[in-house]
Amino acid sequence: MKYIAEITIMPLKEILDPQGKAVKSGLSNLGIKNISEVRIGKHISLEMEASSKEEAEKNAEMACKKLLANLIMENYSYVVKEA
Repeated sequence: MKYIAEITIMPLKEILDPQGKAVKSGLSNLGIKNISEVRIGKHISLEMEASSKEEAEKNAEMACKKLLANLIMENYSYVVKEA
């Protein structure tokens, strides 16, 4: 069966986010002044074949831990659903 894992990777709150600061400044320059914080992350969509949702979740977890996220500086979350 086909599954899709929607993965979100974000920098840890303790880590400075220069991209987020630049976007916040740009928004302010556009007149959008009520933004208190901007954090920039990554969104990854994986389409995979798996025998069960549990197997697809295990694959997504392994991909995040071993390749997609830098666990020293980032955290991740994912949702797996049938394609």
